[in-house]
Amino acid sequence: MFFQFLIPNPQSLLSARRCPMRAMLVLLLALSQTAAGFAAQSAALGPEERNAILGYPLTLDRANQLISAMTAVTQYLVSLPDFQARLARSAKLTPAERRAQMEQDPTISTILKQNSLTARDYLVGVPTLRMALMAAQGVEAPTVVASPSNVAFAKANLTQLKPKMDQADGLVRRR
Repeated sequence: MFFQFLIPNPQSLLSARRCPMRAMLVLLLALSQTAAGFAAQSAALGPEERNAILGYPLTLDRANQLISAMTAVTQYLVSLPDFQARLARSAKLTPAERRAQMEQDPTISTILKQNSLTARDYLVGVPTLRMALMAAQGVEAPTVVASPSNVAFAKANLTQLKPKMDQADGLVRRR
């Protein structure tokens, strides 16, 4: 869930690096598919991952921390010259290996600390928030995993969180 949710087709972004407008379009397209990617991934969630998502409590402060960290981590990863190789490697890692990978990266560790998050908070919290927002918007699918309390939280805060999440996903043009 860590790297692969960022860019479904990393090769297209490699060629896009030379053209900023194309890079933005590719990133927009990639990130717009994030919600669908998480939903599809959740079908393959193991019981431990599913339980972690169901047991992760969302608050407004935590949601804002997750969104802020997600934005910074995405910007950092896309800036790396070897991000394509990182994406490929990460897709094959277990959740524990992804967590260790995040903890060993000094830039990601700094981003997480600045947002008062641990690697586990990020790896569990981002999909928890994303799926709670999907459920709050009426998405009903067996692949959407969200606790009733997180869905209620997302519904109560949808007007505040959805624009922030859309902006983090690159779905809103920045002026």
